Amino acid sequence: MSRAICENARVAGTTAQGARPRRSRGDTAERILDVAEALAQVRGFNAFSYGDVAAELGITTASLHYHFAGKGELGHALVARYADRFARALATIDERSATAPEKLAAYARLYSDVLDDERMCLCGMLAAEYQTLPAEVGQAVVAFFDDNESWLERVLDAGHGAGTLRFEASARETARLLIGDLEGAMLLARLYGDRGRFGAATERLISTVAVAGD
Repeated sequence: MSRAICENARVAGTTAQGARPRRSRGDTAERILDVAEALAQVRGFNAFSYGDVAAELGITTASLHYHFAGKGELGHALVARYADRFARALATIDERSATAPEKLAAYARLYSDVLDDERMCLCGMLAAEYQTLPAEVGQAVVAFFDDNESWLERVLDAGHGAGTLRFEASARETARLLIGDLEGAMLLARLYGDRGRFGAATERLISTVAVAGD
């Protein structure tokens, strides 16, 4: 397990949820975040300790406390870094995808890429533990999903106006439905060990709002 976690932290990916932030190799704080993120995405936030992170990195827990005084500070830093990567990925989608259906497909691929790394969405994992999270971590998770809902709402509104998307509920309600369905599809794909389940679910999901021919 130790080797797998370290390898996942090293090859976190090149797309939104798994993209490695720019840093120097010797940045201990970033290495701590890399390992803690991998542990949280695989096990959950409450299922790893400072001792687990220290063991993966071969450092002392005192070193961890030097960089992050407590697990609340560590968790908040994890979500902030993750949200920043995600926001940059959404900006890239806006730049590279011309139509609303294309943007929705690209958004779904952000989740798909995480599954390819045998992980779960960090904030999805933390949301499942919301009642037991430190307050500052829980608030950061809520802010992450609020930002995603706002982005999806804008895409849905634009697609509806352009005639490339159709939906009966409001754009905000549809955005919430899309996020909930994507997170749920990830969980079931992981449960059954079947990556194809997620792909099939997301294709059906997008087809429910995309106008035929777009």
